[in-house]
Amino acid sequence: MASGFFALLDDIAAMMDDVAVMSKIAAKKTAGILGDDLAVNAEKASGFMSSRELPVLWAIAKGSFLNKVIILPIAFLLSAFLPIAVIIILVLGGLYLAYEGAEKIYEFFFPHAHLKPEISLEPLTEEQILAFEKEKIKSAIVTDFILSVEIVIIALGTVIGKPISSQIVVVSIIAIIATVGVYGIVALIVRMDEVGLKLMQVSSKENSFTKTIGNLMVQALPKVIKSLSVIGTIALLLVAGGIFVHNIDFLHHILPQIPSIITEFIIGLVIGFLVLGIVNVFKKIFSKK
Repeated sequence: MASGFFALLDDIAAMMDDVAVMSKIAAKKTAGILGDDLAVNAEKASGFMSSRELPVLWAIAKGSFLNKVIILPIAFLLSAFLPIAVIIILVLGGLYLAYEGAEKIYEFFFPHAHLKPEISLEPLTEEQILAFEKEKIKSAIVTDFILSVEIVIIALGTVIGKPISSQIVVVSIIAIIATVGVYGIVALIVRMDEVGLKLMQVSSKENSFTKTIGNLMVQALPKVIKSLSVIGTIALLLVAGGIFVHNIDFLHHILPQIPSIITEFIIGLVIGFLVLGIVNVFKKIFSKK
């Protein structure tokens, strides 16, 4: 009995080692999309009164957890009974990521004409403020659902063929880390200007160290969010290209003389602009109708 117990412990230790290795691989694969997730949520959580930023972010984070509670069981059922569906969803998700990355680049060089919102000088009522918050939270949770599907499927794609127990542990770990990590960092980012203002108020001297640091933090916030958007766009194309290269045999052997990261970016960019072109053609056709 004792030998059986120690054998069981050895099996558990071996499984945990496998889980640690697979979690590391899955984390690397999903790290790219987390950059875009971070940029999107930082933008969604900003624009509120200072006292409402963290409550709004907490509401979005709770919605994100609920999204993953819905997505994870469906993903595990597909992996257990229809694993090919995971690959199909993975490639479709790659097409969406490539399209999103290409669209951001296209929008940067050829910005669309946006309607200017009407500016009202009248103060908003409490009901209007709450309605605005609710709408923005809802929008953020819907966006998070799409990104969560991509994160879960990409993580699941790295452990396809492994025992279902290992898949559940690895993908669940990645889902939890993604939510806690992303929203924790977003909380720090959106409070950066508040911390900066407090540092500026600490010292009465004009050129003091704390006032300089505080001023830099206040000025850095919009630049940090903008840089996250750029990094997120590059990450989208890299992740999409990686999905295509590793799941489409023809693309797996293309441009072998070029470093894989450049190949994946080029493939993601080319396919992204192809999808963007097709989508724009369909938009024009349906807009005429």
